[in-house]
Amino acid sequence: MEFLSETIGKRVHDPYVEESRCIMIPGPIIVGSGPSGLATAACLKSRDIPSLILERSNCIASLWQLKTYDRLRLHLPKHFCELPLMPFPSSYPTYPTKQQFVQYLESYAEHFGLKPVFNQTVEDAKFDRRCGLWRVRTVGGKKEETTEYISRWLVVATGENAEEVMPDIDGLADFGGPILHTSSYKSGEMFKEKKVLVVGCGNSGMEVSLDLCNFNAHPSLVVRDSVHVLPQEMLGMSTFGISTSLLKWFPVQVVDRFLLRMSRLVLGDTDRLGLVRPKLGPLERKIKCGKTPVLDVGTLAKIRSGHIKVCPELKRVMQHSAEFIDGRVDNFDAIILATGYKSNVPMWLKGMNMFCEKDGFPRKPFPNGWKGESGLYAVGFTKLGLLGASIDAKKIAEDIELQRSLLPQMARSQHC
Repeated sequence: MEFLSETIGKRVHDPYVEESRCIMIPGPIIVGSGPSGLATAACLKSRDIPSLILERSNCIASLWQLKTYDRLRLHLPKHFCELPLMPFPSSYPTYPTKQQFVQYLESYAEHFGLKPVFNQTVEDAKFDRRCGLWRVRTVGGKKEETTEYISRWLVVATGENAEEVMPDIDGLADFGGPILHTSSYKSGEMFKEKKVLVVGCGNSGMEVSLDLCNFNAHPSLVVRDSVHVLPQEMLGMSTFGISTSLLKWFPVQVVDRFLLRMSRLVLGDTDRLGLVRPKLGPLERKIKCGKTPVLDVGTLAKIRSGHIKVCPELKRVMQHSAEFIDGRVDNFDAIILATGYKSNVPMWLKGMNMFCEKDGFPRKPFPNGWKGESGLYAVGFTKLGLLGASIDAKKIAEDIELQRSLLPQMARSQHC
């Protein structure tokens, strides 16, 4: 511990920042105050383990609060989406609204006394093998202060959706009209009577197209790849709930065949609408490729009625128009990019092999991707949404409690 006494608390003078400081944290450092980070902190708190949550934004669940559209609801029933140790209020509907979910998260944080440090952007996180501790350097605050936090444990909770994916589309800069990612889209009100090109046919692209229709806009949906569209409910139950129940008894291929047959009965042949199904079934494709099937909330009806046009892959964009790979050209007033998000972990986590450099996900798939080496953990990277995050949060808290029990009392209570 001699090295610690020499370095911890030392002020670093830099002409480009107002001040720099170093703080020892007795519990884990959690990067990210979304549902995953909050769930982990709550599970730790229930075991009397303190933690520090670092958040680059000015609020918890910044993706939900700042980067989602107004009509968004949870796509799965609430009991599949609740965080550990606290259910949703019984008064909430089966599929809570965005506003209700944010309110639930705020109540969750208040109930467990979770107080993230906001406006702290993690510049880099490194494991110092000389002293066996994590060094997490942040920049933030009104004075752009640099702070180094030090702990035995680091929990990466920045999730699968940390940064927008901006596609490389030929001629996009020449369009001349509004171009926005779905992270900036709130409602179709500003697009009334406008022709809007929606690029991307995942859940966001489908639902934004539906929202545009509801505001009397004229959306066209670019469908580049094959896609599975399933009804949100079948036989009076959620499709997700039926799937999880059947998977306890039958192989994934058998469950997929059942889902596809039921989907054809409920939705009809989606191939005729330009939504060609992949060769792999929806669940098998999710497991092998990480591709989430679309849960229909009314978009297919608008496609059938002609209110939403389905277009093939984009070839290029021109001034207020777009050309598709089939040679067709059409005029548009605006473009909305429903091209998703990506992990940003490789941008700031240094020198560790737990995460893949290419996609920023743990190299080991669920259920083994939650724990790395040297006190490093990951939560919210399971590709199973809130349910997967809750499972990993419980495992992380249990493991850290075990690790703490093995530490000498003096080392556990040490601070700056």
